[in-house]
Amino acid sequence: MSIKKSILKPKEMAALFKLKLGGKKIVGQHKNDNLKNNESLIFCYDTLDKVSRSFAAVIRQLPEEISDVVCIFYLILRGLDSVEDDMDLSNEAKILLLREFYAKNFEEGWSLTNVGDKQEYRDLLANYDKVIDAFLVLDEKYQKIITEICKKMGDGMADFVESKITSIEDYNLYCHYVAGLVGIGLSELFAASEIESRELKTKEVLANSMGLFLQKTNIVRDYKEDLDENRIFWPEEVWTLYGPTFESFSLNHEKPESLSCLNHMVNDALSHATDCLDYLKLLRNERAFRFCAIPQVMAIATLAEVYNNKKVFTENVKIRKGLTAKLILNSGSIEEVVKIYKKMAASIEGKIPDGLPNSPRTREIVENINNYCDLALSESYKPHEIA
Repeated sequence: MSIKKSILKPKEMAALFKLKLGGKKIVGQHKNDNLKNNESLIFCYDTLDKVSRSFAAVIRQLPEEISDVVCIFYLILRGLDSVEDDMDLSNEAKILLLREFYAKNFEEGWSLTNVGDKQEYRDLLANYDKVIDAFLVLDEKYQKIITEICKKMGDGMADFVESKITSIEDYNLYCHYVAGLVGIGLSELFAASEIESRELKTKEVLANSMGLFLQKTNIVRDYKEDLDENRIFWPEEVWTLYGPTFESFSLNHEKPESLSCLNHMVNDALSHATDCLDYLKLLRNERAFRFCAIPQVMAIATLAEVYNNKKVFTENVKIRKGLTAKLILNSGSIEEVVKIYKKMAASIEGKIPDGLPNSPRTREIVENINNYCDLALSESYKPHEIA
């Protein structure tokens, strides 16, 4: 993301300064006395800042009853994901680690060296014993939820180590394992902490769809990065409609076939947009709402940026830092989020090219989002704190 691009947009620059001035580095908000001044938890928050600044910023939105739990939950899944992403591991070693990873969280002192495709991920796994220490002092109800999600995710990732993502069904299943389960796990943690209704954990379809929306957005955006790492997450059933090889889109990035393939993938991600809004409407706690809403508005803004954008095939396209700040600061209510969705849908609509095969489908999806947003705004939904 470039600050230079935001300089010409005063509202974005104002939002950027406001966010930087208002932001605080936290080391847990520690309502759980077992975690207060815990060196392992301090490591967790310091590491969170290194492995995902965006998530570290979002977690500041959570109520203190659940922020430490979610921090540890994220790092455990980040560790698991780091094993999956390491292309230097043999398939045999990777599959074994993925399937056993959930159990390692109960082995005090366990860590893993020289695994991870980035230094910050290698550092996380090399010091994973500290994550385990923090995990082991969590309430048992949280440990149970995190363990179940970690096991399902690890098994799912292992199933795909030696399998291509061939069909749309494969694609949806893979995204469920790596992201849909995160949404389901967060719902269960929110319900267990009682910051949200216990009914929230029954909304698995919406929670899964919300996770798929985020994951599919990342997969579309990261085409070039994944190609460079010899990874293919776009389903073969889709990309073979438009080109002979996955690499051909990068080599012929200006051709209509390449943009048609890209827009096909964006359309698929956008199909989850209204499910995300349905999920957000269920949230009663304002801080939990903001925590969930920020990634969603970032995702739809990213889709608006990558839609019909040939740069996706040659570089890592990101939204402007100023726009990011503006989105974060304006995601405090369902009305604000719906307005952002409506604005981004309009941005996509303005980019729909004539003559490409997926353009009618994009118009249909955008119309559905607009109709949903108009209805939501007329009903004036608002999240509210639990009494």
